[in-house]
Amino acid sequence: MQYPDNLESKVNFDKIKEWIREECTSALGTAMVEKVGFSNDINLLNKLLDQTEEFRQILVSGELFPSSNYLNIYPYLEKAKIEGTFLYEDDFHEIKLSLITLKDCVDFFRRNETEYPQLFQLIGMVDLDNTLLRAIERVLNDKGKIKDNATRELGLIRGQIIYEENRLRKVLDRIFREAKAKRLTPDDASITIRGGRMVMPVLAENKRKIKGFVHDESATGQTVFLEPAEVLDINNELKELEYMERREVQKILMQLTDTLRPFIPALRSAYKFLGMVDFIRAKARLALKMDAHKPTLQKAKVIEWYNARHPVLEHALKQQQRPIVPLNIHLDHNSRLLVISGPNAGGKSVTLKTVSLVQYMLQCGLLVPMDPHSKCTVFHHFFIDIGDEQNIENDLSTYSSHLMSMKYFTQFADKQTIFFIDEFGTGTEPQFGGAIAESILLALNKSGAYGIVTTHYGNLKQIAAKNQGMTNGAMRFDIDKLEPMYQLDIGKPGSSFALEIATKIGIHKDIISYAKEQIGDERVRYDKLLNKLESEKNKYEQLVLESQRKERLLTQRLKEYNSLKETVESNKKELIQQAKREAKAILDGANQKIEETIRSIKENKAEKEATKKLRKDLERHKDTVKPHQSIKPKATEEVKVVGGAIEVGDYVRLKDNGAVAEVLAVRNKDVEISIGDLKSNVKLNRLEKVSRTAMKKEKKTIAARSTYDTTSKMQDFSPNLDLRGKRGEEILPIVQNFVDEGHMLGVKDLRIVHGKGDGILREITRNLLRSMPSVGRFEDEHADRGGAGVTLVTLK
Repeated sequence: MQYPDNLESKVNFDKIKEWIREECTSALGTAMVEKVGFSNDINLLNKLLDQTEEFRQILVSGELFPSSNYLNIYPYLEKAKIEGTFLYEDDFHEIKLSLITLKDCVDFFRRNETEYPQLFQLIGMVDLDNTLLRAIERVLNDKGKIKDNATRELGLIRGQIIYEENRLRKVLDRIFREAKAKRLTPDDASITIRGGRMVMPVLAENKRKIKGFVHDESATGQTVFLEPAEVLDINNELKELEYMERREVQKILMQLTDTLRPFIPALRSAYKFLGMVDFIRAKARLALKMDAHKPTLQKAKVIEWYNARHPVLEHALKQQQRPIVPLNIHLDHNSRLLVISGPNAGGKSVTLKTVSLVQYMLQCGLLVPMDPHSKCTVFHHFFIDIGDEQNIENDLSTYSSHLMSMKYFTQFADKQTIFFIDEFGTGTEPQFGGAIAESILLALNKSGAYGIVTTHYGNLKQIAAKNQGMTNGAMRFDIDKLEPMYQLDIGKPGSSFALEIATKIGIHKDIISYAKEQIGDERVRYDKLLNKLESEKNKYEQLVLESQRKERLLTQRLKEYNSLKETVESNKKELIQQAKREAKAILDGANQKIEETIRSIKENKAEKEATKKLRKDLERHKDTVKPHQSIKPKATEEVKVVGGAIEVGDYVRLKDNGAVAEVLAVRNKDVEISIGDLKSNVKLNRLEKVSRTAMKKEKKTIAARSTYDTTSKMQDFSPNLDLRGKRGEEILPIVQNFVDEGHMLGVKDLRIVHGKGDGILREITRNLLRSMPSVGRFEDEHADRGGAGVTLVTLK
């Protein structure tokens, strides 16, 4: 049971159906769209969702699936079922093409039965072999025309026609050449056809000089089209052969139609399958465009949705290049009725319409725009009260129309019902409207129905807080900026923030004070409490996000530390073992040398000179086994700056960081330099020429130091640069140096924070980035992380 009759237009489902029709490729598929309807059969819905999900997988996989010739042949079947009628060549050609598509679809599902079991079951609708297709292919060629060899008689007739046409052409060509030689025809004339007969153009004044029959004349009357008497019999013969050909073709088509007629019932069923395939494919295509999925569908009445989106709203926002805020919602038997409150234009109605449309789409067998791990349920009754149903003819006011809807809701709502009421109780005096809305809400809660209600009435928020089965929901609001956040927070009521918004707009404080007096201290305190709660919640969420970020960073650093520690420990053990082996070898060598020296001294009987020589050899051996002292590099002498123009091959130094490089190329004010193996492009004004002779002496030392400096720079370099608070003239060298260092260190992505403000820093920064050859592109940061206040830079 659905209420009201125009429910689909109220929830924007008519737009969804329009999109499905656009994705269909034939009338067979669009006819199926009109049959889409609300269902409460969970088994049927699971089947429909599985079919669409399987086809979505086919599209995602990129597998080749028949995509054309889903043709509607039902009109041809209606004609063919009448005895004595026959279909034309073009009719059979379309039937042939669609039969090939039908065969390819069936073959595809048979090959992939295990991957797509639900789609495979559909081929049970096809009780058709290839007999009819082969019969048509025997008669028609690829262009849809009757083949010459369709029958023996047709082959003979067409052969005779070709013979007579050639004979006619030869005779007519001869006559035409003779006439042209006698200047009886126009200069640019040629043989043509008039009334299905071959004729030749002749000047009107010469028409009596050639025997024949005039069939036509030119618009000016200066030329007539004459059939010479010599070819009259040949043309007559050709006409007779054409009549014979037509009768034979008709006979063939009659026989082919008779062959088709017994297949009509099977064809109707098979083409229903073809239309269903086109329809399911259209639903799958739309699901891909909406990023829709199949959620878990269960009998228990639980709505647990993650990142649900209103597809029509999302499409509109995409065209405006604005992101949509997804919806997370949870309803179960303990909190069936959700009373949403919050500021105007805060997203209450959008939330209600999102849930109503997505639930209706689900119960029409469509994949829905939400995360696939979401949980959904099925309702038997779907009621909605959105907008103004004022009816002048029936003398119904806006409020009366709402009451008529509420009467229907309270009469028929039960545990299998879901309802949606927008701006509950409005349209009449607030005191009475609020009281009636309260009593209706209690009655609906008693019925056990599920539902979502939006309201500004404080008494409805209190009722929702006190009664089992009901819960409050608030649309989030940024207290500091006084802007809606379009996020639903279930479990607490929301404030309308009317006084705060009025104050921000600039309403006089005396007017605000008077309004507060009229509202009453208790109500004002209640709203202040809600505001404070919202503000504290926002701060708490920011702290949680920062804590989570730090925790992730700490986990990453801890992992890196443990990995480094393991590497150090492993290397330490290996180095110690290696040192022990080397020490043992040295010790063994030293002992052997000492023994040899002692033995030599004994053999030489301690001769002074020999002993002295042996002692020197022993000292030299001791020097070879001494540990090497660490060699301290010489302090590089100050490189001298020299004057003159900078040219290719010169050595230069970067003024801002002292790095020394060799010039590879000079292009106007841009210079390509080489620092070791690293190449970069810098501005000419950032360089100073240094002594070439001194640089050659220091080249090895500079190369070694360059390697060290690059490693050190990489450790200290941050891809984030904060320019906030700086003056325009200050940021030019800062940004230049930041981008150059990133480019030299091989960093691809940089982030520059300049803030929004008046946009001066952003404009200066981006103008500079446009002129830098190492910059590939730049763009705004995501709106949630700074938007236009941050520039993301991608280097080449």
